[in-house]
Amino acid sequence: MEPAPPTSQPAPPTPAAQPAQTAPPPPRPSYAEGRDALLDAAARVVARDGFAGLTYRAVAREAGTTHGLVGYHFGSRDALIEAAVAKARGEAIAASSLAPASGALADFAAQLPDLVSNAPEAQVLQFELALEARRRPELVPEVRALYDEYVAVTARTLDALGIADDGPLARLVFAALDGLTLQQLIYDRPEETAASVAALQSLLRLAAHEPPLPGAR
Repeated sequence: MEPAPPTSQPAPPTPAAQPAQTAPPPPRPSYAEGRDALLDAAARVVARDGFAGLTYRAVAREAGTTHGLVGYHFGSRDALIEAAVAKARGEAIAASSLAPASGALADFAAQLPDLVSNAPEAQVLQFELALEARRRPELVPEVRALYDEYVAVTARTLDALGIADDGPLARLVFAALDGLTLQQLIYDRPEETAASVAALQSLLRLAAHEPPLPGAR
């Protein structure tokens, strides 16, 4: 009698697959951070496409979010424009040293070349707004308020430096800085902007009756 064939042994149970470990989602930006990111995106859109290209969807694409979030933060296109320009103005005043914390004439507007190099879109935004106001008169008050603020800050700085001014000088000084900003956007030569700012400081030093800096022309 032949022996019975061996019975097959059941295969060992397959261990249950472990769920894949997923990285935790990145922390959500705060309300202020998210809002600022949208304003920066709006400046980039305007610098690239002009105000004609500024839509909720364009800003959302630029910021990598949904257009509904843009509407949630600002409510209207004009409110978005106003907020973007206000942010650009505040950062320009601080970053350019238009009102230097040191109170020294040598520091006045000394950071203007870096401002234009580091945040060109924000400067283009403000020039674009001035051009857009020529086509949309309802924007004229906003543009005037923008320039009035710059001139007022310049006037306060001149006063702190001991330079007498009844208004026209501050407007002239800021006009020079505004023009230098535009020229750097065109030529991309920050070293020339720096040299021109130094020349402006030398002229203001005469008005303040300060001795020239060593080596200054």
